[in-house]
Amino acid sequence: MTIEARIRELGNRHRQLDEVIQRELHHPSVDTLQVRELKQRKLRLKEEITSLEARAG
Repeated sequence: MTIEARIRELGNRHRQLDEVIQRELHHPSVDTLQVRELKQRKLRLKEEITSLEARAG
């Protein structure tokens, strides 16, 4: 898999996590622990994307 393809894949997962987080935040009984874990996963994906973009650039 090329770096560009990996970046696209990670970007898609990042967007999907964002959608899940937004749904959770609008849910009447928000599980704050789950939201925090999702946000941490999203941040790790963003860091990996940034790292790969630096290598590809």
